[in-house]
Amino acid sequence: MRPREEAILVLETKGEGYTESSAPFRMTSADMSLKATVLCLLALTDLAVGDRVYVHPFHLLVYSKSICDQLEKSNADMLKEPTFTPVPIQAKTSPVDEEALQEKLVLATKKLDAEDKKRAAEVGMLLNFLGSRMHRMLSEKWSSSNGAILSPVTFFGTLASLYLGALDPTANRLQAFLGVPREGQDCMSRLDGHKVLSTLQTIQGLLVAQGDTSSQNKLLLSTVVGLFVAPGLHLKQPFMQGLALFAPVTLPRSLDLSTDPDLAAEKINRFIQAVTGWKMNAVTGIGSGSNLVFNTYVHFQGKMKGFSLLDGLQGFWVDNTTSVSVPMLSGTGNFQHLDDTQNNMSTTLVPLSENACLLLIQPYCPSDLRRVETLIFQHDFLTGMKNLAPRIIHLTLPKVVLRGSYDLQNLLSQAKLGTLLGAEANLGKISDTGLRVGKVQNNLLFELKEGKSEQPSENGQSLKVTLNTPFLFALYERESTALHFVGHVINPLNMV
Repeated sequence: MRPREEAILVLETKGEGYTESSAPFRMTSADMSLKATVLCLLALTDLAVGDRVYVHPFHLLVYSKSICDQLEKSNADMLKEPTFTPVPIQAKTSPVDEEALQEKLVLATKKLDAEDKKRAAEVGMLLNFLGSRMHRMLSEKWSSSNGAILSPVTFFGTLASLYLGALDPTANRLQAFLGVPREGQDCMSRLDGHKVLSTLQTIQGLLVAQGDTSSQNKLLLSTVVGLFVAPGLHLKQPFMQGLALFAPVTLPRSLDLSTDPDLAAEKINRFIQAVTGWKMNAVTGIGSGSNLVFNTYVHFQGKMKGFSLLDGLQGFWVDNTTSVSVPMLSGTGNFQHLDDTQNNMSTTLVPLSENACLLLIQPYCPSDLRRVETLIFQHDFLTGMKNLAPRIIHLTLPKVVLRGSYDLQNLLSQAKLGTLLGAEANLGKISDTGLRVGKVQNNLLFELKEGKSEQPSENGQSLKVTLNTPFLFALYERESTALHFVGHVINPLNMV
């Protein structure tokens, strides 16, 4: 009989490659925030009365008995899975239709039942937890950057996609890293990659869903995966079909990755630019000897309803002595707001859609940005929002075009998991060929633009909030509380 307390330790991974002492993301006292509390409650509510039966805390994300039975019968046929050879990278490719992708995401949110919403909340908690740890690692490199951005949803989705293509022991280790450790070798404690990726699609759809379908201020969220392999390498069709749940546009292409890695990276960059039209950070350093590059590209565009572009350029103070002239947006609305004199910062919450919320945090002193960033994002930022109160706000902020990229291999190395996707990684569900993973990169393009609706008239009682000094931001989705983007803006002219 399993004691009740053991369910609370769900994030202390004990799968293969992890122990309580070596797990890179053990919860510390600083982590015992709302997220941990919810996890504990979620785990406890799934225990049967009297502790007679233990149910996995994330039972909505693991295999059901019926699927386990099917898997047991089909294991012998796995080697017979249909494969295909990707076309060369120079083959003609249709451009990405972002409007169609937005409609497809919204369609994925129709007719959600209670179980779907609970599953979205479970995935939201997992990706927020993992994202906060990745933010800690990246924040050191961000300290001197003019603009920085991380997407916990994209990071989690990329790893979940690779998990879908992995076999043990790699699958077991990836599952533990994602926050759902296995209980022994029981099939019903194994993470169901298809459920996870489908839920991520739901979370993406909830972000861009509009109550008013005729709105001219639709949000766009487009995810594209580029899977670049050596010529002649065969990919398994079931993996590619499952991958499309997370990234409706998947682009498997072949090119020579070994002869000249720099030239290969240049070809990949030109290819993505031509297909998407997005100006993103370039992929570099593929690494010699690899035959697989897995890159995820995400474009978000938010049009702020009731906001217009101010005439001329406005001053933005990068620090106490340096000012730059930048385009600024301005609008008035009933927003949640707090002037936090104790922590010397202000917080404003702006709704972008029915479920999408933009959180803007401005330190009173520009030099306090790092301190406030640590305070906000290294704990559960949602706990601090309970003190926000509605106010009529006249808000002015820079027009944002922010590009970001990060190498997941580097982040895994910092987490002392450099071998997780290394030479020994077993990705047998992606290809029967021994795969050697090179670059695994997330590339992000984040835009905030003016809306098209008329601005409401001033009533003389609005509070003026002007983000003309460095500030932090977070874009999250209400239903799942999933963090889609977090970052900061120091110099709007040099946000790369």
